[in-house]
Amino acid sequence: MFENLTDRLSKTLKNLRGQGRLSEDNIKQSLRDVRLALLEADVALPVVREFIKTVGERALGQDVIGSLAPGQALIKLVNDELVAVMGDVHDGIDLQVKPPVTILMAGLQGTGKTTTVAKLARRLIEKEKKTVMVASADIYRPAAIEQLQTLAREVGAIFHPSDNTQKPVEIARTALEAARKYGADVFILDTAGRLHIDAQMMDEIRAIHDAILPSETLFVVDSMTGQDAANTAKAFGEALPLSGVVLTKTDGDARGGAALSVRQVTGKPIMYIGTGEKTDALEAFHPDRMASRILGMGDILSLVEQAQEKVDLEKAEKLAKKVRKGKGFDLEDLRDQFIQMENMGGLSNLIDKLPGMGGGVSQAMQDPAQARQMKRMVAIINSMTPQERRKPEVINGSRKRRMAGGSGTQIQDVNRLLKQHRQMQKMMKKMRGKGGMTNLMRGLKGKMPPGMSF
Repeated sequence: MFENLTDRLSKTLKNLRGQGRLSEDNIKQSLRDVRLALLEADVALPVVREFIKTVGERALGQDVIGSLAPGQALIKLVNDELVAVMGDVHDGIDLQVKPPVTILMAGLQGTGKTTTVAKLARRLIEKEKKTVMVASADIYRPAAIEQLQTLAREVGAIFHPSDNTQKPVEIARTALEAARKYGADVFILDTAGRLHIDAQMMDEIRAIHDAILPSETLFVVDSMTGQDAANTAKAFGEALPLSGVVLTKTDGDARGGAALSVRQVTGKPIMYIGTGEKTDALEAFHPDRMASRILGMGDILSLVEQAQEKVDLEKAEKLAKKVRKGKGFDLEDLRDQFIQMENMGGLSNLIDKLPGMGGGVSQAMQDPAQARQMKRMVAIINSMTPQERRKPEVINGSRKRRMAGGSGTQIQDVNRLLKQHRQMQKMMKKMRGKGGMTNLMRGLKGKMPPGMSF
């Protein structure tokens, strides 16, 4: 998300860095560029106007002109205003209320509400150690109830059955009563969406809300809808007492305007963002970290948290010891690295959080061909014998043909993998001895990880 905005803002603000003095003219020109960048990112026009007005008033005052490093001061102003627009840090769901904590999910059809119910349930089960019951009041979309049942089984949530012969309000009441009797800590209700806002939909969601009086009413919005997201948010905000917003499909939107518009329009915090299709792809939303990413400064804190959650520390430590002892880096190790990278959301997700990585790099990494290439390499390694993985030097022509046939790839793919593995081995050797990390970074300079060339 935000790749296009990051590129535009980075170019604009880069010109200001290091300048000893800023004039009123070049500040106004920079703000015109910022305004254009925000509009191209599909940020709602009223939000853009307020943003530029606030930054402009402060920039033309002593905040920037009178500072020792005016270029850096203006960049800080833009950063601070981005944080303000996206809202203060929010603690997420309030779990201190009397159980079951009841969460009502609202939004248009196709925004990913049902998947978000499962993602949120998984997060509460794994991170907060809560017992979660889910139910669906969507009697209109074919297989909506069955979809939630399947997802509930996957994430370990309790599923309360319902069917399309029942009325949505009846489902809501019955399911909440079942959650109470079961002793569930949290109850999440999925509701029906429509392709567009209509009176019937709003009447129904209001009736459901009045029937169960939820602790939290979360508005789920597709980040790829841009300014339309702000209009939809306004309609739902007028119909329901929203407590927060969940932005979905942020991994597929290069503009990101919804994140900068929804908070301002609804006045409610963005609590979570969906970063992929898997049920673990839901992150807490941190406005300060997101502002840092927008300005090309990365998000190391989120990257560290993600690594702590997803990386197998025992395996990582074993590999580190192995490399330090000079035992080499075999194909089993390479496969483990690919799998770990996939668990962390893929290479594009990692690059998006690294400082100084331009939007163009992140977009290139989102190319489906890159993900397919990684899967092909894992398939090739899986088609090898344990001996071949540990001692690639034994691989000859006939073995390559067998591997290609077993993995559904070509011999050229096998050769490419072996070549990239040799390159990785050389880099790992540079980790040993004095100045190991410096040597490794020097070896990586100008190169992308194996299989990720573009």
